[in-house]
Amino acid sequence: MNYLLKTEPSTYSFDDLKREQKTIWDGVSNPVALKNLRGMKSGDQLVIYHTGDEKRAVGTASVVSVDASDVKNPRVEIKFGRAIPHPLSLVDIKQNKNFADSPLVRQGRLSVVPLTDEQYQILTGK
Repeated sequence: MNYLLKTEPSTYSFDDLKREQKTIWDGVSNPVALKNLRGMKSGDQLVIYHTGDEKRAVGTASVVSVDASDVKNPRVEIKFGRAIPHPLSLVDIKQNKNFADSPLVRQGRLSVVPLTDEQYQILTGK
């Protein structure tokens, strides 16, 4: 599976992940986002998306491990992947027909968004 993780860069940025190489992704409160976190598996591919003024997909990561024993606070360990060479903005994403039904576009406040393989490839430039 592939997912997009939204983060406010002033709180935790992709550069922070690059510096630390690994982190625990937690602190999510939306029930749908929590369900998506609990559903993650080791090896799942991730896109890191900066919210706020940037509103763009900036890099990749992957899931190392998932501890969903606390359903209200699953702890997902992720590791740094790579920067996306040509980040797509939310405007670009919304104009792409492959995202028409995506929760990224339809549920703007959702912080953990599942992605199809095609959406992942579009966002990462692969």
